[in-house]
Amino acid sequence: MPQMMPLSWLTLFMFFIIMLAIFSFMNYYSSLPSPLYKKMGVSFKMMNWKW
Repeated sequence: MPQMMPLSWLTLFMFFIIMLAIFSFMNYYSSLPSPLYKKMGVSFKMMNWKW
């Protein structure tokens, strides 16, 4: 029945792939990652080397 499928399968597939990519990018870039060394409680001191 052609009236049951107005979109072709390729168009539908591309639509869902684009929606998945947009959703993934939005989730990845929505929060700023905190630095790992601050999260673990390790502090680094700056050392000035005198040669």
